[in-house]
Amino acid sequence: MTIDPKSVLRLNMGQWQGGDQPMYRVGAHVLAALAPAPTGPVETIAVPPATHEERTVEQGIKSRPAVLRQFREAQAAIARHAPEAIVTLGGDCLVDLAPMAYLNERYEGDLAILWVDAHPDIMGPEQYSHSHAHVLGNLMGYGDPDFGGAVPRPVKPEQILYVGVNDMLEYEQDFVARHAISVLSPSAIAENPGAVREWFAKRGYSRVAIHYDLDVLDPALYPFLYFTNPHVDPSEFDGLAKGKMTMEQVAKILKDVATVCEVVGIAIAEFLPWSLEPIKNGLETLPLLGKAG
Repeated sequence: MTIDPKSVLRLNMGQWQGGDQPMYRVGAHVLAALAPAPTGPVETIAVPPATHEERTVEQGIKSRPAVLRQFREAQAAIARHAPEAIVTLGGDCLVDLAPMAYLNERYEGDLAILWVDAHPDIMGPEQYSHSHAHVLGNLMGYGDPDFGGAVPRPVKPEQILYVGVNDMLEYEQDFVARHAISVLSPSAIAENPGAVREWFAKRGYSRVAIHYDLDVLDPALYPFLYFTNPHVDPSEFDGLAKGKMTMEQVAKILKDVATVCEVVGIAIAEFLPWSLEPIKNGLETLPLLGKAG
């Protein structure tokens, strides 16, 4: 099968509430401006900016009404086009819930899930209130029933390959081991650069959907990541898994995969252009643009 370029949906989704970080919305807008022009239809999910209102936790999920509404709007946007493939520009990691759920149903499970991330994203509300850490668990049918229960064809563990995941927490280690999910850490890939291709050769999937969370990248090399937040003392990130890869390494892996498996989905998530924050804030003070009188 060859994807018709006119059947590739571009989904712009500046959701920030799943990670409780308003700059994800800015990052999504910047990605949409930087990305090559779309070849097919475009849908942009309306995501309001942050306000000073308290972002409450409901049923264990912070900003639950907002992320649930945006998830359902993404589902509806995809259904309007029934695309063969989807490019998703986010936003926090939860933006990939609707696209991957759709693709796994459309291709009846003949779909590898390449999860390029420093974190496995299989927590639930009991472990963490930020739902961007729930997304792959939801795709497997776990977690809040309005999210995991809304996936028509849950992803099976054998469909998943993690690339870049490292230093997992105890709950994450137990979940991944219990479900026998394949993991290629940065060190494993360094030792065997062909390991990803080997995994695909053994599994035999004809299609792949790629989740590319930019925090798989090394924060010592890239200034646009969660762990490079200039407003946070670096010590607050102690004990959390950080990315250890380069953009060149990830790009090579994804291009290699595209030679052995048809790419029907790719999501870019968690881009945080911190250096643009001053101009964003400044524009909001100007006449006719922001809140100035």
